[in-house]
This record gives sequence, C-alpha cells and structure tokens, in this order.
Amino acid sequence: MTMPPPQSGFKHIVAIEVSKDELVVHVLPGDRRMRIANTARAVQGLLRAEIKLNMKQQLGPLLVICEATGGYERHVLEVSVAFGLDCHRAHGTRVRHFAKYLGMAKTDPIDARVLGLYATSGQALHPYEPPSPEVAQLKELKARRDQLQGALIAEQNRLGRAVHCAVRQSLQRGIASLSKALAAMEAEIARLMKTHAALAERARLMRSLKGIGPITAVTLIAELPELGSLRKGRVARLTGLAPINQDSGKSRGGRHIEAGRARIRRCLYMAAVVAIRCNATIKDFAARLKARGKPWLVVITAVMRKMIIILNGILKTGKPWSGAQTA
Repeated sequence: MTMPPPQSGFKHIVAIEVSKDELVVHVLPGDRRMRIANTARAVQGLLRAEIKLNMKQQLGPLLVICEATGGYERHVLEVSVAFGLDCHRAHGTRVRHFAKYLGMAKTDPIDARVLGLYATSGQALHPYEPPSPEVAQLKELKARRDQLQGALIAEQNRLGRAVHCAVRQSLQRGIASLSKALAAMEAEIARLMKTHAALAERARLMRSLKGIGPITAVTLIAELPELGSLRKGRVARLTGLAPINQDSGKSRGGRHIEAGRARIRRCLYMAAVVAIRCNATIKDFAARLKARGKPWLVVITAVMRKMIIILNGILKTGKPWSGAQTA
C-alpha cells in the first residue's frame, strides 16, 4: 500500500469534534456551527448538505477533519469515504498544541473551530486511508484479546492477595473463565491470519527479524497497516519514536520522544528486550550505545526505533530480514 501525498489548501472545511453521542460541527468558510447526533444517518445528512452547498458556491475541494477518539469517529470516517470526500483524522496532541499556540480554551465548540483552523494552517494533512476489511477485523479481535488479557492479569494479581476461601474461589472461577475466553480469542486471531494470505505473509516477513513474535506481528499489522509504505522518518514519527530536539542558542537539551501510537510502542518494548538478547545485530547496536554511556531508556528507545525502521524496510522490499535492511 502506497501512502497518498499530504493534502493542503482546502477552503471548504467541515471540522467535527467527536464524542460518544454527539458531534459538534464547525464549517469554514462562514464559521457556521451546529450539533448533530453521532449516527451514520446524521453524518450523511450533514455531508450531503455541504456537498450541495459546495457545488452551488463553487468552493473547491471539501475536507472533513476530525480527531482520533478511539472509535467514536467511525461514522464520520466511513461516511466521508463512502461519499468520496477528502478526510483527515488528526492527532489529538498536535491539535491541542496548536490550540495552546492560539491561546484558545477547551470546550467542544472551541475544539471544533480549532480543528477547522488547524486544517487551514498549512499543516501536511495525510488523507485518511480506511483499513481493509480483514485488517479492521484483526484490529477489533486484537483489542478484545488485550482487554481479556488485562482482566486476566488483574484477577491473577487479586488472587495473590486474597485470603478468604470464598474470595479465592470466586477469583479462581473468574481466572478460568477469562483464560478460556482469551484462548478462544487468540485462536480466532490465528484463524483470521491463516485465512488471509496477505496477512500471513506480512506476519511471516516481520517474524524473520529475531525478536518479533506472533503477538507483536499481529499488533503491527492491526495498528500500523501503513508499515512498508513509509519513509524512515515518518514511520518513527507515527510510532512516537522520533527523537525531538530541545536546543536553544548554545544550549543543547536532551532528546525526547512524544505522541505517536502508544500500543505499538508497548509491544515493541518487549520485542526490543528480546532482540537485545537473541539478535546479534540488535545486540551489537545496543552494546555500542551502552559503551557510549547512554542510559537504558535511551538504548531501548533507539533499539525500538531501529526495529520499526527495519520492519518497514522488510515489508517495502517483500524480502525476509538478511541483517542488512534498514530502510
């Protein structure tokens, strides 16, 4: 999959602040505001009206912009794609920093207006690319698998502190039930991966890099479907692993990372720990950083960044890791 170029220069913008039940809409030009229900039908009505207005007034390309909200933006994205409209799912942290730059407070109407202004600020707006049906299914299954695993770990921790017999028995029943549900969900993920050859091939290629296990591969396929079509710098930024400078004048501050997709970083952390032990190339890379006096967090972050760049190169070339791919 090749990523489309970033878009800019839109004049007709439908900016939408998303919540579970309601959408707050701010339309440019004209600073028109409205509230609608967060349903597919309401979004269809909104966008049909804006398309009709656009054609009447010849406003040029129409952009729909919203923030990522963990799934509540689904109707906005799906209807925009179905209508063939340009759509951008903005990163919340970047938009919030932009609002602070403007000195604007935080309310839903203000947030909707900030989104509209953000779209006109000259930022590179990468068009939203809907995942394939099988990737969407995998993402949902993986999310449920993680929920069950989290609940299972929580119950196991409670069992370790429980004393009363009735409490222990209740926890043991819950652990058995959650363990069974987790195994069933992992079996469903494996079935889906086996059913779709493209998913299985991406996982096979990624697992050629020692340190990448089945869960890490599934997480990357589900959470970063763009992997393999990105430049090195962009893949590091998307995952929140790009070092950010803190320099001013002659002062050179420490580099840090921020934003990006946290779930990817969490799975890459454990993959990096394993790779430092069993992957000679990664082990040598980490050793060189340690020899230069770098602290552990800097070392592990650098290893995670190197691994995601290598994986991007593996998928871009379609060839298993040979110990040389870095782009």
